[in-house]
Amino acid sequence: MPRYFIEVAYKGTNYSGFQIQENSNTIQAEVEKAFQTFQRIPIQLTGSSRTDAGVHAIQNFFHFDFEEPVHPQALYKLNAILPRDIAIRNIFPMPADAHSRFDALSREYCYRIHRFKDPFLTDRSLYYPYKLKYDHMQEGAVFLKSQQNFFAFAKTNTQVNTFNCTISKSEWELKENLLIYNIEGNRFLRGMVRSITATLLKLGRGQISLPEFESLFVEERKCGFSIPSHGLYLKRVNYSQNYLPVTALPFTDF
Repeated sequence: MPRYFIEVAYKGTNYSGFQIQENSNTIQAEVEKAFQTFQRIPIQLTGSSRTDAGVHAIQNFFHFDFEEPVHPQALYKLNAILPRDIAIRNIFPMPADAHSRFDALSREYCYRIHRFKDPFLTDRSLYYPYKLKYDHMQEGAVFLKSQQNFFAFAKTNTQVNTFNCTISKSEWELKENLLIYNIEGNRFLRGMVRSITATLLKLGRGQISLPEFESLFVEERKCGFSIPSHGLYLKRVNYSQNYLPVTALPFTDF
């Protein structure tokens, strides 16, 4: 059966996460509903990355199987049906064994913080007007790249076989009024990025020391910190070179 990838971006403020849930509105539910409205045939989507309630995505992917030809106006029609806070960027025809989640090599997240009150960033960035020792936060961020066991930063009762993750990027960036934490890894645990960001901010405020931060990886205890979801973005899902077609299906706009 033919398989397709959908590249999607969304503002997660009004949704209970990415994955479909009973009695809750999610990104997956909205996209499946829009597709069935347009094509008159239900589909089941598999996501590359599960974002929590309120988390945004600059890029995420679904895949689905569909026997019928996908209408050439699908991209335009789906975006017309979907709410304004969800956008389909591309639809790619893929090999039957392609998997949006298992074939991903890494994922990149960023957490955005604004230091001065800004009403236009209220639900897209965390207002955090405290004095911070930027060099301490950067030192802690760099330290993460040498670690493997992230038990301390996973939500309690996370059901996984291993807490090991490989972090290839971990750095703070100053950009005008924004302080942005960027992190890339081969996998992430539930709540991991928000917990790491919160702990690094504690480090920046002097509420914990660097040795205390480093001890979290030795003692295997929960850090106990988290941070609101509205500043977190799934920035990019990375696949191997030439994995995705050079161009998407030639869907017309009208």
